[in-house]
Order: sequence, then structure tokens, then C-alpha cells
Amino acid sequence: MANEGKKELEELTHITVEKGGLLVKLYFDMESEREEELQPLMVDLINNRLLKSPGVVYCSGAIDQPLKVKDTFSTSAEVTALFDSLWPLVNVMFNFSPAAVEVLRPSKDYLLKQTELQALLLNVAQISMEYNNYVLSRVLKPEDMEKIKEQTARREELGRKLMEKKDGAQQ
Repeated sequence: MANEGKKELEELTHITVEKGGLLVKLYFDMESEREEELQPLMVDLINNRLLKSPGVVYCSGAIDQPLKVKDTFSTSAEVTALFDSLWPLVNVMFNFSPAAVEVLRPSKDYLLKQTELQALLLNVAQISMEYNNYVLSRVLKPEDMEKIKEQTARREELGRKLMEKKDGAQQ
């Protein structure tokens, strides 16, 4: 029975990768002053947050026993995850900040259509801008933050117009 389940998982992986999916190993680390917090936090990360992220087909992980390092405890996890495409993996990288990633499949080149690459780059720019705005909102005066919000709105509008212009030219 276990072999049948393993065979089905391998078939699902093969089909997903053929359609542009990626099989990766993600490596996470976590620290806490309380040893008993680490295992439940890591289980929650894998089973509730990572597994339920959009575009994650499946994931499974192994969590190391916590080790005491000076005044804190540390643990790590190795998670194998199948994504239906590149962008959900990029989102996981931004949202959960793994310590490392290893692409298992495809084992050769990964090809993107021009429009997929463009969307990926624009989304990365958007996330970067949102992160910068978050950091700046903690540092700047409210009136300076308003100026940045106005600049951001103008930038978003320009991006929208450029995409509409490009889409119209391709049709």
C-alpha cells in the first residue's frame, strides 16, 4: 500500500513538473528562548501556513530536535514541496524566508514565457516596493510618508498604463 501511495505521489510530481511546476527542498530555521515552543511552531509553519499557501500542491517535512545554543534553543526543518508554478514559490520565499532552497525538479532548464517573466519581475518589484513602504512607514514622519504614498500611486498607474499599452499592441 505504501508503494502505491509513493507511486501516485511520483506521478503527480511528474505531471505537475511537466506543466511548469517545481519540486524543491526548503530549509527553515527557528529560535526561541523556550524549547517547547519550537516544534509546534515549525509544525504550524509546515502544515498550516506553507501547505495552505496558494500554488502548493503538497509538502512534507522533517523537523530536527531543538538544540540549546547559549541562552536560546534552535531547530531546523527540511521541507520537500511541490509548487504548481514558479510564482507561488517566489511568494513562499518572500513570505516565509527559508534559510535555503534547493530545486530538485526540473533537473534541467526551467523556461518562462516572456509574459510570465514580465509578470514575475513586476510582482517582485511590487513586493519590494511594499516592503520598502512598510519599513519607511516605521521611520518617516507622517507627511513624508504621504509623499511616498502619492509617488507609489503614480507609479502603479504608470505600470497599469504600460501593461495596457503592451497588451493592446500584442492583440
